[in-house]
Amino acid sequence: MLENCILLSLFAKENLARMNEEQLNRYDRLINEPSNDWDIYYWATEAKPTPAEFDTDVMAMLREFAKNRNREQRLRQPDLEYLFEPP
Repeated sequence: MLENCILLSLFAKENLARMNEEQLNRYDRLINEPSNDWDIYYWATEAKPTPAEFDTDVMAMLREFAKNRNREQRLRQPDLEYLFEPP
């Protein structure tokens, strides 16, 4: 779904390079295990409580990111060139 694509891709661009291996594993689990993509969106936006097995530091980071406190325009996924730039 488009909302998750935008939210998760922008979150990934901003955060993945700073995450340690355990956090990367938790992020991978979060984006791959739930069977309903809407659940991830609802948890990230705090529309529904996050189940204990996904309520981790990574989910806390995603929830904070979703608040968009700086009111950035987040209308599309980032270009992928950042993947090829040195960290």
